[in-house]
Amino acid sequence: MKSRPKRNDNIVVYNFNTGKGKKVQNQNFKMHQIHPLTEAQGETFDAYYEGYNLLLHGLAGTGKTFISLYLALREVLDGDTGRKNITIVRSVVPTRDMGFLPGSASEKSRIYEQPYNAICNELFSRGDAYEVLKRRGVIDFMTTSYIRGTTMNDSIIIVDECQNMTFHELDSTLTRIGHNSKILFCGDFRQTDLNKPYDRSGIKDFMSILEIMSSFDYVEFGEDDIVRSGLVKEYIIAKERSGFSDTLLPA
Repeated sequence: MKSRPKRNDNIVVYNFNTGKGKKVQNQNFKMHQIHPLTEAQGETFDAYYEGYNLLLHGLAGTGKTFISLYLALREVLDGDTGRKNITIVRSVVPTRDMGFLPGSASEKSRIYEQPYNAICNELFSRGDAYEVLKRRGVIDFMTTSYIRGTTMNDSIIIVDECQNMTFHELDSTLTRIGHNSKILFCGDFRQTDLNKPYDRSGIKDFMSILEIMSSFDYVEFGEDDIVRSGLVKEYIIAKERSGFSDTLLPA
């Protein structure tokens, strides 16, 4: 069992068992407190704490996934809302260069978990953070291939890279949400790996539905919200100015 967190201005300390069987060992999990760096990130924090489901859309490098996972971890580890775990959902669309990965379903999906591994390692300043959180049932990773027939209760669901999901996948994911759960969609339709025009337009159609739902708040991340690096910001702005940003989807 985890104890109540201890806080200071920069660190939140959580304590729970990280061992197995008789070799249980209490270890402190120290998570850095994160504060919004841009206007859109601030809007995301505000909307999250106000209880909205979220649609976070916009340019690469703006921290959509990072702050989503941070906010979800804070809520679950604080233990005040009854939401017990985080489920990260992605579509395992193979890129042209990577092709189809060999191995079991778990082995194939592991490459898609690397961004969340990196985020957890950064938040907790330890290389095993993601695996410990998975082992303790705080984080679960699921692909859309296996989501049908499930109901996610008391959970925070992060649907990442949602531009790589068809409308059917997005629809199937949202309709899995059960009692006392919250869902966050993160993506950018300009970065889709889908090839068929009908599949590629699914994210826009889905966004138009969420935008009229009162339980959702929509936050758009633009050029001023790019925080990954100065080079990434310079490149994306140059790409936008050159007219390449809207070429991935038909009008």
